[in-house]
Amino acid sequence: MSLSEITSRIHAAEEAAGRAVGSTQLLAVSKVQPNERVAAVLEQGHRLFGENKVQEAEGKWPMFRETYPDAKVHLIGPLQTNKVKNAVALFDAIHAVDRVTLAKTLAAEGQAQGPAPHMFITVNTGQEGQKAGLFPAEADQFIADCLALDLPIKGLMVIPPVNEEPSLHFALLRKIARRNGLTGLSMGMSSDFERAVALGATHVRVGSAIFGDRDYT
Repeated sequence: MSLSEITSRIHAAEEAAGRAVGSTQLLAVSKVQPNERVAAVLEQGHRLFGENKVQEAEGKWPMFRETYPDAKVHLIGPLQTNKVKNAVALFDAIHAVDRVTLAKTLAAEGQAQGPAPHMFITVNTGQEGQKAGLFPAEADQFIADCLALDLPIKGLMVIPPVNEEPSLHFALLRKIARRNGLTGLSMGMSSDFERAVALGATHVRVGSAIFGDRDYT
């Protein structure tokens, strides 16, 4: 598949859902991808990317931004508190706010560096023990706590359980966001982004369908 094919499918899904074409942002997930593949997507004009790890992103994006200064990079993987300073300096948005200690550290660092990246709170809608994120019952209070810290919370992020219908989790995320006055919905990946668009995703995260399979060896 190609970048243009993914973009066309997103636009078709928006039209089918009665949404404005172009209202969903495509995060090209460039984690563990060779630099030549990332460069090829940049050369096609795409400027919004997602990375899972601070250290990996630091190894490629300062270099790419020398040639493509308008490139935007979002952190979509878990964030350790000891990496917050670097993350705030590097990323345009952080889709990984999931605990009070991290929120407080982000707030302090955002004020020190200013302006802070846009932020999304991770919600563990499947209540899976091995996954990061707030359980749905904890989300309202945590959102309020983050807003009280003056964090620029723009929305919520979810990765549904592998063996469950993702639309149920996308709908739950949208419900939590709406009742808390948040408009951003970071949800949907290569296998289910069209269902996410149908349920209001503002950011979909697509990697292998754009770049090809990752080589973790």
